[in-house]
Amino acid sequence: MDKMEYYTQKNKLILTEYGRNIQQMVEYAMTIEDRQERTRCVKTIINIMGNLFPHLRDVNDFKHKLWDHLAMMSNYQLDIDYPYDVPTAPPAPTAPEKIPYPQTYVKYRHYGQTIPVMIEIAKGFEGEKRDRMVTLIVNHMKKCFIAWNKDMVEDSKILDDLREMSAGVLDYPEGSLHIKDSKEFLSMLPQTSIKGKQKKNFKRKNPFA
Repeated sequence: MDKMEYYTQKNKLILTEYGRNIQQMVEYAMTIEDRQERTRCVKTIINIMGNLFPHLRDVNDFKHKLWDHLAMMSNYQLDIDYPYDVPTAPPAPTAPEKIPYPQTYVKYRHYGQTIPVMIEIAKGFEGEKRDRMVTLIVNHMKKCFIAWNKDMVEDSKILDDLREMSAGVLDYPEGSLHIKDSKEFLSMLPQTSIKGKQKKNFKRKNPFA
């Protein structure tokens, strides 16, 4: 029992498709001091490797790939007379540069990051052009608010948020803009009513439901 060796204690297989026996043959060949004897041993290993995949013998460069694989299993440290160009280890992969996480602060998360940008653009307009764009903005704000909260919202709340987010530049009294009714936005949401949501939450909390 003392001589048992677990696979976790053995060297990691470099190419698992050839199995551990081939890997050990390659490791043994690396211990042979005589170069000619070492090369002769490696050629025998190449033949054994080829016998494992007889259906690939007609594939172009099959032998070449075997020699490349053998070099890979030796960690490119096997000093022999290669019949092809001496394979070299590929360059070590470099870790990609870290992408910095955006540090933008969004006070009203339910409005997202697009609404503040649109508000800044609208502040540069005047007259009817500004009114049309602000109408689009407040309707989009209302839709975002309802989609996030799944609840009704007063137009005054949307206009107050608009006034605050624009630092008082876009100040519109209630009724001055055409804002769609909350029910219209609620109808666009998935067919899960507020009552159904409350009932579902009750079932989740009540083990006897």
